[in-house]
Amino acid sequence: MSDDKPPFKLARVSVIMLGVTELARSVAFYRDTLGLSVTFEIPGFAFLDGGGVSLCLSQPLARASDRLAGATEIVFAVDDVTGAYDALRERGIRFSHEPRNVNGSDWAANFQDPDGHTLSVFGPPHLT
Repeated sequence: MSDDKPPFKLARVSVIMLGVTELARSVAFYRDTLGLSVTFEIPGFAFLDGGGVSLCLSQPLARASDRLAGATEIVFAVDDVTGAYDALRERGIRFSHEPRNVNGSDWAANFQDPDGHTLSVFGPPHLT
C-alpha cells in the first residue's frame, strides 16, 4: 500500500517574536510611532498586526537571551520610501541609513527600535 500524503513542509510564517526589555516602551514605539495595531496583550507579551504576520514583543524572550539584537532585520513594505522616511523622521525616528537604491527599482532606509533591533522601510522611492 503506497502512502499518498505529500511530503511535510513548513509553508507560512505566522509570528515574528522580538525580545524587548521594557514592554510598555516598545509597545508605544511600534503602536504610536510606527502605527501598528495591537491585537492583544498578555503579561510580558504584546502582539501587533504586521499585515499577515504577527509581530510579538516579548519580555521573557529578552530575559532568556544573552544578546538582544543581532543579525536580524524586520522590513516594512511601503509604497513610498521617501514619504515613509519623512513621516517617521517627523515622529522622531533617527535613521542609520537614509533612503537609497538597493536593487534597481526598490529603495530602503534603516532605523532601530528602542532595543536596537534593525528595522527598515522598503519599496519604490516615491509614489508612482
